Amino acid sequence: MKRINTLFLVAACTAMLSGCATGKKFSEARSTLPPLAADQGRIFFYRVSAVGAAVQPAVKLNGEKIGTAKPKGVFFADCAPGNYQVETSTEVKRQLSLTLEKQQIRYVRLNVSLGFFVGHVFPELVENSVGEQEAAKCKFIETK
Repeated sequence: MKRINTLFLVAACTAMLSGCATGKKFSEARSTLPPLAADQGRIFFYRVSAVGAAVQPAVKLNGEKIGTAKPKGVFFADCAPGNYQVETSTEVKRQLSLTLEKQQIRYVRLNVSLGFFVGHVFPELVENSVGEQEAAKCKFIETK
């Protein structure tokens, strides 16, 4: 019986961690990112926690899917200056509004909270100093 419990625990942990982002650490990949165009801004999206690893909703920017909220993953989108709506949804839709200017870099942390049936992933705009430090520990996710 004890062996079955141990095997179950190992299988559950493996399944949970298999949903985490893989690849280079963002701190290593950062120097290989394309330069930011003069007429655009850049938004980094990252999720530091592996809590609720099975919950990986799409991340939408003004209604268009730009990535997935993978645990311990980071990705970015280059955009024209303007107003943007970041959206994630599981049981409920969570939104964040932000404004982006030319050459501006913004960081959006994708947090996890408890829900009724599943966890919720909600976007939160953070200070660049916080975002840079937290995202550096995540794995870089190639998009598109």
